[in-house]
Amino acid sequence: MKKNIYRPFEAVVEDIISETPTIKTFVFRPKEPFSFRTGQFIELTVPGIGEAPFTPSSDPNITERFDVTIMKVGRVTELLHGITKGTTLGVRGPYGKGYPLDKFYGKDVLIVGGGVGLAPLRSLLFSLFAGIDKYNKVVLRYGSRTSGDIVYKEAIPEWAKKKKVNLVTTVDVGDPSWKGNVGLVTTILKDLPVDLNNAVAIVCGPPIMMKFVTMKLLDLGFKPEQIYLSMEKSMSCGLGKCGHCRIGKFYACKDGPVFTYEELKDIHDIWD
Repeated sequence: MKKNIYRPFEAVVEDIISETPTIKTFVFRPKEPFSFRTGQFIELTVPGIGEAPFTPSSDPNITERFDVTIMKVGRVTELLHGITKGTTLGVRGPYGKGYPLDKFYGKDVLIVGGGVGLAPLRSLLFSLFAGIDKYNKVVLRYGSRTSGDIVYKEAIPEWAKKKKVNLVTTVDVGDPSWKGNVGLVTTILKDLPVDLNNAVAIVCGPPIMMKFVTMKLLDLGFKPEQIYLSMEKSMSCGLGKCGHCRIGKFYACKDGPVFTYEELKDIHDIWD
């Protein structure tokens, strides 16, 4: 029987992890089989209140549970930040197209994340780590506003120790406890250890960050078809019906949310 893509299934909140003062990771245990491809998204439903789209941040190879990392920015997300363990929510999906991992085989994979944009990239990183021998190397550059805004604080040092991984972080504003780079994420895109002739770049973060990172990558010599963008900002219904996420001829929820810059570069105001 064909799955009803409109019907939410139930998932129980098994754990809640506070990442920053405004960001929490929710661990869900679905009440029916659920799997996703890295880069795909779900609609998370608060019964009787509303729903919103989120990209799972967990390992796609783990199917008995999944994580969603959520920043408190609006009505639904504020309600989600107020729930407790044991709460049952609705989930529908997964939807959209994920990252085309097979196109990354044998290449240097540069990943640039900003703020909570590291959440979808965490899922991608798990997928890359699981098949690391298929890739030449993984180069991760991550920036946040302050050291207190860094998500996955405990995991990042462990990622840096992994085979074939090169990792650098930065903060926009430093403090006495911060010993790393201070500056926008574009400041740590210098002298990248990648072969431009055999590389891809994946970018996820706030639209303004994605814009300037994309421009920087082009300046460095990346071609538009080598740059992959996660265009999740305006998604709503997840089914291509509401029109909120239209980007030129595309709907982010159905045709994306992962696009190459080559697909989008001639569309006006893609960052708005």
